[in-house]
Amino acid sequence: MTNEVIFEKVQEILMDQFDLEASEVEMTTNMAEDIDADSLDLFEVLNRVEDDFDIKLEATENVATVEDLVAKIAEQVNK
Repeated sequence: MTNEVIFEKVQEILMDQFDLEASEVEMTTNMAEDIDADSLDLFEVLNRVEDDFDIKLEATENVATVEDLVAKIAEQVNK
C-alpha cells in the first residue's frame, strides 16, 4: 500500500473526526497545533486507524503530524 493511499484514508478519518475540509488536512498538518486534537482525540483516531487498516498501533506512538501517522501505518501495513 502506497503512502498516497494511506494518506487519503487518514485524511478521510481526520475530516470525519474533526469536521475538516480536505484542504485542512495535509501531510504537514500538526495534530495538536493545527487541528487542536487532544490526547483523547488522538486515541480515537488511532483506534479508527487500527480498525480501518487492520493493524495494531501503540497508544504511546509518537504521532505529531499526519506524516508521522502515515509513516507508522505504512510500517505496519507493509510488514
